[in-house]
Amino acid sequence: MIGLKGTLNVIDNSGALLVECVNVLKQKVNNGWGSVGDEIVCVVKRARPVSGQTSASAAKVRQGDVRRAVIVRTRKSVRRPDGRFIRFDDNAAVLLNNKREMLGTRIGGVVSADLRMKGWGKIVSLAPKVV
Repeated sequence: MIGLKGTLNVIDNSGALLVECVNVLKQKVNNGWGSVGDEIVCVVKRARPVSGQTSASAAKVRQGDVRRAVIVRTRKSVRRPDGRFIRFDDNAAVLLNNKREMLGTRIGGVVSADLRMKGWGKIVSLAPKVV
């Protein structure tokens, strides 16, 4: 469950490394807490440094940018319909643009299978492992 000021690792190749949640974009069902598959607004806290030889378009995000993201892993355990509980070692997200498309082109890490049920099949198809 991700709320205000919650930090997440970024597991795509957009250039961001760490983001901080500033808003959870969803219906008022869960009182401002986000889970796997929910969209959030976040601030980039740490990004890969931009070297002088790469162009400005190669670095998709910079430190301090406000972006949208979708939560792909949480430390809080989530109950599956068959009764199992799934919990990950960290909180992680994938950055999005304003059209709800992925900012990066690759995903490096495990994602939850619950994303497919919530309409994020593109993220599941690019992930190296789905749990």
